[in-house]
Amino acid sequence: MSTLFAATLTLILSALVPLSSANIHINKCRSYCGNITIDYPFALEQGCGHPGFRDLLFCMNDVLMFHISSGSYRVLEIDYAYRALTLHEPHMSTCDTMVLGGKGNGFAIEQWRAPYFNPTADNVFMLIRCSARSPLFQGFPGQHLPCRNVSGMGCEEYGQCPSWSLVGRKRVGTMYGSGPPECCAVAFQSIKVINLTKLECEGYASAYSLAPLRIDGPKEWSYGIRVKYSVQGNDEFCRACEATGGTCGYGTDGVRQLCMCGSMNSTSNCDSVGSSSSRISWSLTDLLAGFCILLSIWTTISHK
Repeated sequence: MSTLFAATLTLILSALVPLSSANIHINKCRSYCGNITIDYPFALEQGCGHPGFRDLLFCMNDVLMFHISSGSYRVLEIDYAYRALTLHEPHMSTCDTMVLGGKGNGFAIEQWRAPYFNPTADNVFMLIRCSARSPLFQGFPGQHLPCRNVSGMGCEEYGQCPSWSLVGRKRVGTMYGSGPPECCAVAFQSIKVINLTKLECEGYASAYSLAPLRIDGPKEWSYGIRVKYSVQGNDEFCRACEATGGTCGYGTDGVRQLCMCGSMNSTSNCDSVGSSSSRISWSLTDLLAGFCILLSIWTTISHK
């Protein structure tokens, strides 16, 4: 009888292990690249995250890269609280280095991604040595585009940087005089695309402000591209999915959002696949009841 009991007990316990964890949905999408957490709406794996953010991030040797039509940028930070990314690219000029020759990527994004990503309003692009034929000085159409400071940062201050000693400095500022200035500071929203080839500029610098910090001079500016991201569409879908233990993702069409619930997917949330969970709960109850009955029988027999 003891052998029969042991065999039955083993069978019951082996069944309890997978059943007891059947309702636990593990977030298989959240990951890391170096010291940066990759979470919704971003992802590194196909099918994870928001469909508007697909094929965007790549992790290479623990370095997180952001790839769009204008090129690849290193991701320095993802700020989920403020929904912003900080990007860097090697051909961007700073206060200490000047990169000319039109090598810089600037910032241009695919039209279908435009609703999702835009450099922040306090991010200034300082375009360096643009041709007199540049659209900057011809207007976008019917309107002349002024060079101006953005969030207290502009070419007058940037012209004080040591990097300018590397080039023949002429007119660093906002006055046109007999020709275009050596540097023209603009906000991204005023031209929508920073493309050095189309703008006929030799280089650019980009800096952003982290208000309310007061920065004294261009040497202390934060150089890089600060991009605000926005989750378009039904953001409530993801909240409902995560509230029921699921992970947000998208289908093979790259458009439709899905809620990943363990080995099953749902077009709403994990409660919609709860019928199978209910059957599991009944099975687990039955097994526990059977175990108690078997234990009672074995105890009675063993004491005779």
